Amino acid sequence: MAIEVRIPTILRTYTDGEKAVTGAGDTLAELFADLETRHTGVKARIVDEEKDGQLRRFVNVYLNDEDVRFLDGINTKLADGDTVTILPAVAGGMA
Repeated sequence: MAIEVRIPTILRTYTDGEKAVTGAGDTLAELFADLETRHTGVKARIVDEEKDGQLRRFVNVYLNDEDVRFLDGINTKLADGDTVTILPAVAGGMA
């Protein structure tokens, strides 16, 4: 099973500058564990182990353009050919 994972600029230091990498897993949790085997450190930037392995608060993850927080979060099921996009949340603005 091949899943494309789109990596934001801020995390590309963990993927040797690659904009997209391939991973495998039946769920997002398994996918991130798989990515960690080849891209050490990336999982810790996405998943908060101190909060039962949930997604970090300021990281948005999309499965085929749908926010996984409205699906099943870290336990969202994946299928061959899916695309996962990781985006850091952006906050701020003018006061």
